[in-house]
Order: sequence, then structure tokens, then C-alpha cells
Amino acid sequence: MKTIQLAEAKTHFSSIMKIVQAGDEVAIAYGKKKQTIAVIIPYKQWEKYKKRKLGTLEGKMSVVFAKDFAISDEELVSL
Repeated sequence: MKTIQLAEAKTHFSSIMKIVQAGDEVAIAYGKKKQTIAVIIPYKQWEKYKKRKLGTLEGKMSVVFAKDFAISDEELVSL
């Protein structure tokens, strides 16, 4: 993954898109500390994340709590 400063990314956006089109990821850094604030990824990789389904165990299991179930904050924190 290549990291590019934001100002450079604005100036050379077309060349960055060619890098992404080739299948590579490009990170955008910002500020004096050059912290990564975004990552541009190819659309095919994004499709994989988009199709991820949450709640795959829905309807396959259940949880039942007893009516007298109680836990204090201290007990919860100590777990």
C-alpha cells in the first residue's frame, strides 16, 4: 500500500486512480504527523466488504435469562 500526502493526492488524483485501477490500495495521509485518514481501495475489494452479512446466527440459537438473574456493576467489570 502506497501512502500519499493529501496535497499530493489532490494534485495527482488521476495517477492515483490508475494505481487503484491496477489493484493496489492508496492511503491518504494528513497533517504534520502524517496520520492516515483514508484508504482508497479497488471497487472489487469494496464489494467483498459490502456483501458481508451480519447476524448469521439469527434464528439458530437463543438465550434465556432466569427471572432472578442479577449482576452488579463490580461483578461485570471483574469479568
